Amino acid sequence: MGDTALEAVLRRDRAVVTAALVVIAVLAWAYVLWLAADMVMPGSPVPDSAGGDMAGMDMSNMDMSTMDTGGMDMGATVAPAFRTWAPADFAFIFAMWAVMMVGMMTPSVAPMLLLYAGVGRKARADGRPIAATGWFFAGYLAVWVVFSVLATGAQWLLARLALLDPSMATDSAILGGLFLIAAGLYQWTPMKGVCLRQCQAPIAFLASHGGFRPAPLGALRLGIEHGAYCLGCCWALMALLFVGGVMNVLWIAGIAILILLEKTVPTGQLIPRVSGALMAATGAWLIFQAF
Repeated sequence: MGDTALEAVLRRDRAVVTAALVVIAVLAWAYVLWLAADMVMPGSPVPDSAGGDMAGMDMSNMDMSTMDTGGMDMGATVAPAFRTWAPADFAFIFAMWAVMMVGMMTPSVAPMLLLYAGVGRKARADGRPIAATGWFFAGYLAVWVVFSVLATGAQWLLARLALLDPSMATDSAILGGLFLIAAGLYQWTPMKGVCLRQCQAPIAFLASHGGFRPAPLGALRLGIEHGAYCLGCCWALMALLFVGGVMNVLWIAGIAILILLEKTVPTGQLIPRVSGALMAATGAWLIFQAF
């Protein structure tokens, strides 16, 4: 295959992968927007019907019109009161977190996936094929699925302790301030720096981890390794969802944009350190105001 033809094929592959990632991210964000639009805020009336739509959620306490309401008058206003989560509640909240993680993290992993797809096409042309890009992406997403399980447990615990309001944000200024300070300090840690460097330089990551893998399971493990670095880089930022609201779309988008900038803008540690200082200062101010 000539160089010109190969370049054309590589461009086509990148276009296909880009289009697939855009569709995945758009669908995930559409789901998040749909959930956010259907949330019930304190004092809002709950619809009379207990039909199949997701209207009538008090998601901090899992009082949902499509699930057991414990005899609650559906014409009354929603009162924030915790009830024991049923298995369906855990499944729903887990699905919410998992889809939200896909929407937030797909843009930031796009450079790695585009590199993988381009190298994969060239490797096939040279007679040395590697595993499909989907295996790597599946391994990456598997890490965020595990994180979603942990986030679901954290949300259950905070709700059980009556520390979340119906927008799934902490209703304690002190707790919110502590979250912000902890996340801000983590932005300055060596662990953050190590993980961020692995995410910022896909080629360096591949070189330090043995390169691309011909076997699907090898590519899956490579995706898990990359996802683990990404989790190490971003977990503290994800915890801030409990500060601004797990279903606060603007807050979600702001965190996603910060993550994308950290990974793709070539400023080294500047963005995380500046943002970390601002987070810590904001957290300290919240705590000071609380007293």
